[in-house]
Amino acid sequence: MTRSPPLPTRAYLPGRTPRPAKGFMDGVIAEAPAVTRDAGHGSNIVWTYGRRLIAEGFYWEAHEVLEPVWMNAPPNSRERHMVQAVIHLANAGLKRRMGKPRAAARLDALAAECAGRAFAGRDGAVMGLSPAALDEMRQGIACVTEAEQV
Repeated sequence: MTRSPPLPTRAYLPGRTPRPAKGFMDGVIAEAPAVTRDAGHGSNIVWTYGRRLIAEGFYWEAHEVLEPVWMNAPPNSRERHMVQAVIHLANAGLKRRMGKPRAAARLDALAAECAGRAFAGRDGAVMGLSPAALDEMRQGIACVTEAEQV
């Protein structure tokens, strides 16, 4: 796969919309590198697609896609902490859309903790996200409302 896959036709909201077919993103997930590395983030199609899903409001789908990126990152690495922070933000967006602001706030706090570990003692971006870019993502997700549908 050399280009970004198409977006889903609609966002999945557990308990509100039909669940996507089993294996709906298997082709994308299969493209995850064996090891997630900061140096290769730009060519990691799964990582870039997961970020695109978040930007477009597909929070549940982003979590599904990003999970293998997180699992393939070395334990306790900056990469693993960053991917986990982004997954927590995606889940926070989903919870906001589902009308669960307390759950979203808890996930925001977890994302901040993970981001703190990713950026600890170092300057610059991790997996292509600077602290400012990650904060911009967080702020965009913080504005999600229950009424919003993709």
